[in-house]
Amino acid sequence: MDIATLLGLIGSFAIVILAMVMGGSAGVFFNVPSLLIVLVGSLFVVLMKFSLSQFLGALTIAGKAFKFKLEAPEELIEEVVGLADKARKGGLLALEGVESENIFLFSGIQLLVDGHEPDTVKKLLSNDIAQSEERHNWGAKIFSAIGDVGPAMGMIGTLVGLVQMLSNMSDPQSIGPAMAVALLTTLYGAMVATMVALPIADKLKLRLVEESRNNNIILDALLAIQGGQNPKVIEAMLQTYLPPSKRPQEED
Repeated sequence: MDIATLLGLIGSFAIVILAMVMGGSAGVFFNVPSLLIVLVGSLFVVLMKFSLSQFLGALTIAGKAFKFKLEAPEELIEEVVGLADKARKGGLLALEGVESENIFLFSGIQLLVDGHEPDTVKKLLSNDIAQSEERHNWGAKIFSAIGDVGPAMGMIGTLVGLVQMLSNMSDPQSIGPAMAVALLTTLYGAMVATMVALPIADKLKLRLVEESRNNNIILDALLAIQGGQNPKVIEAMLQTYLPPSKRPQEED
């Protein structure tokens, strides 16, 4: 579970709801037609921009903003260096039966054990990385689109409410409540974009960068293991993926 995403989502809504309650009755901020225009309307508009499979896939990928957490690259490097040491001593067949919670690493190990050529291993794993990046990209694009469309749908809802209000000017007492309802759609649109859609889009972009980094670490490590390179050399090569502050410092 990604605590930062969960805390940010809950905290942002809690602050807004608290402000509503402190300012008076929170019930005046709830309006079903306004919610339908912003939430359902935005989803249908975004659906027009993408295919149905991309749209539904993005909803699944969005779960990675909350539940998906990659292992630290330092831990991953330690794991693959251990595999390199094992292969150095017993050959690639020594990796047979090795288990790993990282699905990408496990599939790569199987390719080495099965004796595939380095070009084949590189091609298969590179394609896997590219497909994963594409899925994350589409997910981020769709949530960015929701973030763009939400406020616009809120404005449309406000205009609809204003038209309804102005058509009933014969009752002055209804103008104030009608104006409040009209403005709610703008509020909902801003909340959907600022507090949900755009943060999820940005988190999916971050997930893309993190997952691609880890997968490239694995790809480089497996190709080096297959090439018979020394585990120490492999470790030094992989540490270039880490920021300087996290690399082991050489003793004087």
